[in-house]
Amino acid sequence: MTYPSSSHRKFIASGVTAALVAAALPPAFAASFTDVSSTYKEAVNYLIKNKITSGVTSTAFGTNLSIKRVDAAVMLAKALKLDIKNVEASGFTDVPHRAKPYVDALKKAGIISGKTATIFGSEQSITRGEAALMLAEAYKLKGIDTKLPFTDVSPPYEEAVKALVKHGITSGKTATAYGTAAHIKRGEYALFLYKLSQLDVRQEVIVEKLEVTASSNGTAKVMVTFRNAPENAEATVEVMRGGKIVETKKVKVAGNRTTAEFMGLSAGTYTVKVTLNGVSKETGFTVKDDGGAVNPPQPNEKFTLSFMHTNDTHGNLDNAAKKMTAIKEVRAKKPKALLVDAGDVFTGTLYFNEFKGQADLKLMNLMGYDVMTFGNHEFDLGSSQAGHQALADFIRGAKFSFVSSNVDFAKDDKFKGLFSDRISSQPEDGKIYNGIIKEVDGEKVGFFGLTTAETKDISSPGKVEFKDYITEAEKAVKAFEGQGVDKIVAVSHIGYDDNQAIDNDLTLAATVDGIDVIVGGHSHTKLNEAISIDKDETGKTKSPTIIVQADQYNNYLGTLDVTFDKTGNVIGQASELIEIKDKKEDPEMLEALEPFKAKVDETKNQPTGATAAKPLENPRTGGDSTKPSVRKNETELGNLITDGMLAKAKQYDPKVIMALQNGGGIRTSIDTGPITVGEVINVLPFGNTLATVSVTGEELKAAFETSFTSYPLENGGFLHVSGAKIKFDSSKPVNQRVVSISYKKADGTYEEIKANETYKVATNAFTAKGGDGYGVFKNAYEEGRVTDLGLSDWENLRDHLENLGTVNPEIEGRITDAAASGGEMTGADFSGTVGSPKIHETDVTVDVTGAAALNDAEVKGNLILKGTAGTGFKLENIKVRGSLDLSGLDHLFAIDLSSVEVTGETIV
Repeated sequence: MTYPSSSHRKFIASGVTAALVAAALPPAFAASFTDVSSTYKEAVNYLIKNKITSGVTSTAFGTNLSIKRVDAAVMLAKALKLDIKNVEASGFTDVPHRAKPYVDALKKAGIISGKTATIFGSEQSITRGEAALMLAEAYKLKGIDTKLPFTDVSPPYEEAVKALVKHGITSGKTATAYGTAAHIKRGEYALFLYKLSQLDVRQEVIVEKLEVTASSNGTAKVMVTFRNAPENAEATVEVMRGGKIVETKKVKVAGNRTTAEFMGLSAGTYTVKVTLNGVSKETGFTVKDDGGAVNPPQPNEKFTLSFMHTNDTHGNLDNAAKKMTAIKEVRAKKPKALLVDAGDVFTGTLYFNEFKGQADLKLMNLMGYDVMTFGNHEFDLGSSQAGHQALADFIRGAKFSFVSSNVDFAKDDKFKGLFSDRISSQPEDGKIYNGIIKEVDGEKVGFFGLTTAETKDISSPGKVEFKDYITEAEKAVKAFEGQGVDKIVAVSHIGYDDNQAIDNDLTLAATVDGIDVIVGGHSHTKLNEAISIDKDETGKTKSPTIIVQADQYNNYLGTLDVTFDKTGNVIGQASELIEIKDKKEDPEMLEALEPFKAKVDETKNQPTGATAAKPLENPRTGGDSTKPSVRKNETELGNLITDGMLAKAKQYDPKVIMALQNGGGIRTSIDTGPITVGEVINVLPFGNTLATVSVTGEELKAAFETSFTSYPLENGGFLHVSGAKIKFDSSKPVNQRVVSISYKKADGTYEEIKANETYKVATNAFTAKGGDGYGVFKNAYEEGRVTDLGLSDWENLRDHLENLGTVNPEIEGRITDAAASGGEMTGADFSGTVGSPKIHETDVTVDVTGAAALNDAEVKGNLILKGTAGTGFKLENIKVRGSLDLSGLDHLFAIDLSSVEVTGETIV
């Protein structure tokens, strides 16, 4: 055990004593304390008068002493006058009994969160940054349009510090430093609480309902329902016609309700506007000749709704300034266009690794997003020590709302106070709703969100659960229609044409009636034009549902204009994908990006000490299953990564026989030349750790059956391997494809695994815990057969590269398909016929000894000839998509190559 220094031990002891003494002392006022200067006098008097705290001794307030997190929490709860009776337990195990009800109350109110789900960090001194977060949340302060002069405020604290500065709570430790990491003193904290008590920090008033009725004598009655309205507050109600005020009334609010009557209104169309505490809402109504009122006015004959949309941006922020220009250009033409994101902002570049979503958030707030749903990658950090704290911070700091209809956040305390399972017509920024209603040109538009159910297998959602997307979509549509909303938008992260057995947009559009637009993500689909689905799942004609998706990585800004008739049916649409790379950079956004980019560039440019002798590709099929892919084939990069994993795992456990890496976790390629740390992190961006798993041979076979389930289609769970050779047969039924698994012994020979023996393999923690649907690994994890070594995957790869120096991996035949004719064979096995040429999908080596000819065949890789060919040997009607290698022939003589087509080189 490491003990603190004597001076630090003394500080801890004095802090404990201070807490104990303070609890026992009778109230005193500032004049009684010898350490309270005029700066703190009013603040200390306020705290003591309101029984928020007392001195540390009868003569000392402890103005310059640090304050513990638990004591800061107690003082805040008392200042807020929170109800501490019968409060649900916070779950923190380190909170002393005296403070428990106060901490519980703050947790319930969504004001605080712990260091972990069970640790509040009671005995730790609270920093000025932590205090800012807590106080800004408690008093619902915003720092809109505030620029900070401080250089020491990192993104997680920026909005909270802005809020305190905007409201005059602090001006910093110095002109350029807030003192974010410094421990806040009791005097400073007292001053903060006192200044906050002087603010009018009532909760924002929300106008929930505004209705108008009329009697036959031309009297219009306005009925208003508020939320958070102060009792006896005075609201202003205005009736206007043609932009001019007809009459204004001031009315008192009681029980969040008020009414106003306007008499003698002549026939015509009017607007009524209600205002309270700066919050307004208006609606139209028509007075008929007989005095009756129609509320709202008749629908427009046509209404066009405009969108801008993005999806799967994955931390790609280098082009943010160009994207901002594109957004401004669209808004100049369509000022009421809504900006929507369909998820997967998290994970993918150094911007995320360094800032955990805060860089994206800063820029998205500046861009003015209106609504977002969650992608599977938003839940990638769920298995980390901090859990979903980064996601909760991202949500809390957003200047837009989130929609999520099929995701249940209730069991994860990180989201307490952030999630509401309802449809809201007055949504707040930084909150999650089942759905929201936005009003555009007097028309109500409903938004709800969906996230793929695959998230539980391909990410780390932890306690967050996922419901059936069809059922929840039908509920959302019904709820909107019940509120008179007939223009409904699904913001979806389930994939355009993804796995139909799980979820996708095409199935959603055909199955759920009432959805007008689907703004999609997850499949990274580039839909150059919007897709209109006008038939249901039975083939019957239905009202059109328009689907859009904008590729990936902030490459494009999607736009969509949808025209509705007066009954809410889609009658027209126009869409475009605006390419971002061609735009000029917006100066304001460039300035906002700069501090993030500087840190990323610093990390990115650090050398690993290794050099790639060639490009290490990370191929994808792009929908063409005949092409190679990191998600279905052995690759040089996959071999490199798994070699590093195996070497590192053996350092900790020599019994490990092989290493496995899921192809979906390998995200990009490495260029020729010196390899930087940035490139390594971009290849493995998920922050996974190395783990070992004890499995039987039978379980290992089952795992590889899962790996080959989708072949020849892509599968993010496809396993790359080091230390073993796997042969499978793609012509066999699913779950019957593995032919053999052999591992490499110390002497370099290979031995086939035995079903009943137990082996140790290495993989990343995501796969080891059952990610990508690996049930055998999930069972092993639940049975305690997984050991997480806690070693970062990208750091393991960096170390491996450094050891290699020159990096030049090869395809070695570690994973081969017995059904694809390839490998080494005789001339008879190689040749086909004129009518039925033989197709070889991979590299082929042919021993031509004794063969008269090779004929009628196509090789999609390299063709290598060896052995001794007889006199008159011929090559006839041969196509080689790779290279033709004749250097292995024992006797090279004139061979007629006139009927051989070679795409690559001919090597002699």
